[in-house]
Amino acid sequence: MKKGYWIGRVDVANPEAYQDYVNSNGPAFAKFGGRFIVRGGQFRAVEGESRSRNIVLEFPSYEAALACWDSPEYQAVKKKRDGHATAEIIVIEGHEG
Repeated sequence: MKKGYWIGRVDVANPEAYQDYVNSNGPAFAKFGGRFIVRGGQFRAVEGESRSRNIVLEFPSYEAALACWDSPEYQAVKKKRDGHATAEIIVIEGHEG
């Protein structure tokens, strides 16, 4: 089964409120088997525009990744981020090559 991923690029406008979101999102991710591959960290944009924060979150399947995004648990936590950060997030199926 192919894994699923969230890939996110984020600019944080209100670090204190964003930290509350960060501190609260773990249980929703864990419920669906999510684990961080990338969570912030040093980076260099080598082509195109970038944002200040990047994440890659791995799930056991694409379906689990979508289920997490659509879940009431995550949507409740996401409200803590809304208005405090600008994000581009995609849910994508992994490649088994």
